[in-house]
Amino acid sequence: MLGDPRTVLVSGDEKAAVFRRAEDVGAESDPARGRGDPVPEAYCWSNLTSGNGARALWLLLLPFMVANLAHWMRPRARGRVRTTRVYGALVRLVALSLTVVMTAAACEVALDLVAWQCAGSAACTDGRSWIGFLAADRGGWWSQPGRRLALAALVPVALVGLLWYLSNRTWTAYESQRPPLGEHTPVADGKHRTPDNPQPEVEDEGDGDGEGEEDEHPHATERDPGASAPPRTTVRFALGRPGFWYGRRHVARLRAAHTAAGFLTVAAAVTGAPARHDRGGESALLTAVGLLLAGALVLGACAVVWVVVHRGRSERRFDVRVERTAVTALPGASLAVLAGALVYASWSRPGWESRGTLPGELTFSVLTIGQGVLVVALAAVALRLHCRARHPRSVLGGLGGPAVAVLACALGSVMTGGTAQRVADWLDGPGTPGMDGDGSIPGPPVLLSWQASVIPVLLALLLVPALALAVRTWLTARRLGGAVEREYERWDGRLESGDRAARRLGDTGWRPDPVRTRRIAGARARAGLTDSAPLIVGVLAAATLLLGAGAVYGAWRSDAVPGRAVEGGFVGSAAEAVQFLGSWLVGFGILLFVTWGRRAYRDPSARRTIGILWDVGTFWPRAAHPFAPPCYAERAVPDLTWRMSTWTAQTRAHGGRLVISGHSQGSVLAASAVWQLPAETRARVALLTYGSPLERLYGRWFPAYFGPEALRALRDEVHCWNNLWRPTDPIGGPVRVPSGPRPSPDRTALKDPVAYGRSERYPLPEPIRGHSDYQADPAFADARADLLSLIPGVPRQAGRRRGPRSGANPRTGRQGSSGRSSG
Repeated sequence: MLGDPRTVLVSGDEKAAVFRRAEDVGAESDPARGRGDPVPEAYCWSNLTSGNGARALWLLLLPFMVANLAHWMRPRARGRVRTTRVYGALVRLVALSLTVVMTAAACEVALDLVAWQCAGSAACTDGRSWIGFLAADRGGWWSQPGRRLALAALVPVALVGLLWYLSNRTWTAYESQRPPLGEHTPVADGKHRTPDNPQPEVEDEGDGDGEGEEDEHPHATERDPGASAPPRTTVRFALGRPGFWYGRRHVARLRAAHTAAGFLTVAAAVTGAPARHDRGGESALLTAVGLLLAGALVLGACAVVWVVVHRGRSERRFDVRVERTAVTALPGASLAVLAGALVYASWSRPGWESRGTLPGELTFSVLTIGQGVLVVALAAVALRLHCRARHPRSVLGGLGGPAVAVLACALGSVMTGGTAQRVADWLDGPGTPGMDGDGSIPGPPVLLSWQASVIPVLLALLLVPALALAVRTWLTARRLGGAVEREYERWDGRLESGDRAARRLGDTGWRPDPVRTRRIAGARARAGLTDSAPLIVGVLAAATLLLGAGAVYGAWRSDAVPGRAVEGGFVGSAAEAVQFLGSWLVGFGILLFVTWGRRAYRDPSARRTIGILWDVGTFWPRAAHPFAPPCYAERAVPDLTWRMSTWTAQTRAHGGRLVISGHSQGSVLAASAVWQLPAETRARVALLTYGSPLERLYGRWFPAYFGPEALRALRDEVHCWNNLWRPTDPIGGPVRVPSGPRPSPDRTALKDPVAYGRSERYPLPEPIRGHSDYQADPAFADARADLLSLIPGVPRQAGRRRGPRSGANPRTGRQGSSGRSSG
């Protein structure tokens, strides 16, 4: 990043740190250095998102991450606080349902398929020594069905415990960094201190929900000495709130609720079969215990839902409190209920045999229908918010969040249904569960087979928009050919007409090259596919919702797997084919997904292709699902904010000004850190972004946080801002902040490639760089120098501009920071 192998770590650790070149250590305070050049620094955060190949397993948490994204995709609607809170509550309920679905799937595999069906069938246990001690026909202590269920329950319990451990551990490693506390910042106990009021003053906490709209920025409240007017204030947007990047209280509360939900789900799976058996038995005690456990499960479920729905994020204050009752008592009580269920199931019941499937097939149908109802309600709330404050570039007319929530539910259903189907196929040997009456086990619930069968149909439906986009891209590339040639004729023609090399070759004109034109036009057309992503997401979400409803209806109406529901003829053969393909596609897809994820974490070239989506997903705090992958921005944004605040304070006597630059995802981190600065510090900061998805991706998908109002406020509050972009860049683009009292940050689109043909200045063909190597463009050095010239008090050598070194990736001021997408 600094273009020099001799670098020194200034501050930080192995995950994220600030570096300088060795020659620049202490340069700002060294009299021998003089006041000639800015001092470049680099903030490297790549190890927060890559490095360890084991992090590829985080991809198995993808449904949780996608559900968390839906929370942040709400439309912006100032004044609709209650509606906004309803939106957040609905997303949190969708996220809770995913935890229940994933735990229920683990119960389905361990308790139903293995402990209940396979261990109860001699045909299934033959040849499988690892399950022999559970076999019902061998008469061991573990052969009773209840005891088999109790032992198998350790598998989903371990899964829930692992999710809790990872959530707690990753929060400590990634998200526990405290933001800088200004003198007007509300502090951890819900109070704030000011110079005029050294004693804390209690604030009205309300419901603690920070999901409303912007309010006054505490850092911006100032009073002129001797003035009688009230303090002047500026608007504080969400990303500038003191508690936005510190969600300890909320994440701890959600972690406790989801952990309790997981334990209660396992307890319900263990209790169902013994309770049904005891209702027709002679033991009144066991019957009473079963009813008591059922009541405890209902009360526990109500408590979990209340904790999830009751309170959102507390962003308006820096809140370090922990709700001991919810965080400790709720998981502890659910674990006690689970222990009671295990003891109850293990009680001796002579003569009890496991037949058919484990009771609870209706559970997956209820969960699927409930998710559909929640998503439809979420869409209605999102439309209400969008109609309040329309954002013309918001994706899917404000329905981006509900569409993504549908995809989260679909991913959860596919992973659960496909895993259960694959395990059932393995246990059934040559048979196909649900298809042949001679199978050793009945198989998983019918609905899971229907959900797995939806996958081939969904892929076939996606071919239509994919082909349409491919044709449109090809037509767009053909249409752009003439414009590309006219543009470069004006740009390169002037250079080549006076080019000495051209005159020596006897060629003083400019000639088009059809192959070169097609490549440039094709790159521009393919870059535009990013703007078509909402179409694919919308089609995928609508098709998933309809096919999911069809799967529920088909499973309920036929009570048979798709291959048996329709027998004979072409339709019957097609149903068998999609059932077979769906089962194998899920297993293959999960394996391929983990393999690609591991490669993406270890191979930088692979990260550039698929890493941007992961960086976007883990940029946002865990506001909806505590088991989602950790939010690296809760470490990176406080890092940058602390560094900028401390540096400007230490160098205030010398001007204390800086330029912060960022590429791709680094530009989003830079903007987020600038929002966190006090107003007086923010006014001394210049911002340089390049290849930035601030508007093209974040502004469209997350309008409440990066919409036009927020970007316009950022433009007005920083000292100056330049944004560089290329028409061939599939990720970055203009920030589209209109000119007003201050100029627009967007500079003229950079030429890519910088030259069309060969010339004396460019003797070899210039590459099409797309999203990479912005610093290699001469315009980068010009934009950097322009920002330096606009900041008063920054020392510069007279008579020349310092451009980038050969091969260097220059920073942009006394202090700079850079981040790349995926590090």
